[in-house]
Amino acid sequence: MTSSGGNTRRGRHRAPSAGDRTLALLASAVPRLRLPAVVLVAAVSVSACGVSGPEGDGADGARTAVRADRTTSGARPSADGLTPADVPATPDAGDLASLAGLGPRTSARIPADARQVVVATGQDKDSSRSHVVLYRRTASGWRGGAVWPAHNALKGWTTDHHLDDLRSPIGVFTLSDAGGLLPDPGSKLPYTRSGGFLATGTGFEGESLAGSFDYVIAIDYNHVRGTSPLDWGRPEGADKGGGVWLHVDHGGPTHACVSLSEAHMKELLRTLDPALHPVIVMGDAASLAK
Repeated sequence: MTSSGGNTRRGRHRAPSAGDRTLALLASAVPRLRLPAVVLVAAVSVSACGVSGPEGDGADGARTAVRADRTTSGARPSADGLTPADVPATPDAGDLASLAGLGPRTSARIPADARQVVVATGQDKDSSRSHVVLYRRTASGWRGGAVWPAHNALKGWTTDHHLDDLRSPIGVFTLSDAGGLLPDPGSKLPYTRSGGFLATGTGFEGESLAGSFDYVIAIDYNHVRGTSPLDWGRPEGADKGGGVWLHVDHGGPTHACVSLSEAHMKELLRTLDPALHPVIVMGDAASLAK
């Protein structure tokens, strides 16, 4: 079937519900797509982090419109506020746990077949600032890429995320489906282009949310794997939240997602490979070190 943005994906299309939610409730009017379970992660309709998804985890406290058209897209600013002293140097090859600062409990949750691991490390439990490193498993061990500044939820992190708590979930989650308002930049993950990714309004710090969902990657937190990021499935119930994504940074905190510059989102989309079973490890530094 064809999504509202024009790309073709098989599945069942769910008509928009009556009564759009605004602000923290985001696009309850987003179509529901059922797709083949081809990879690992997924997410929700317009993201619990920045703009709300169908269930309403809220797009960074902004209003989100569901439209099929968009004529302009400016380059998004990268996450700000981090200095070179705030983030580690690019890691060399070696053991993933020692390179990424992961403790035994966290490391044990990473699937044995994962060959690509995105590590999003928050500055502290209550901070909305973080950094992201993509690690690849090589013949000589794990090798880390560049350190990218990022944002997470307004109030920081939690091990028990719920709808509208304004914290990002701590854990290890698979990554599979992607999408966005803009054309596929060469994603290896299944990519859904749709007007449902349109973001409007302002974030927590008064920044524009325009373009935040130009590119997204679903994080498999309370989501039906193998479905579009716009799918509203909630296996653990609506109260547990959902629609947690990696998406384009808008220069401020999110509702629950992790946001990166547009350039870094494109790099992830072109690099993450379903055959390498990519996952994201996310949380504040102290929690990940356990």
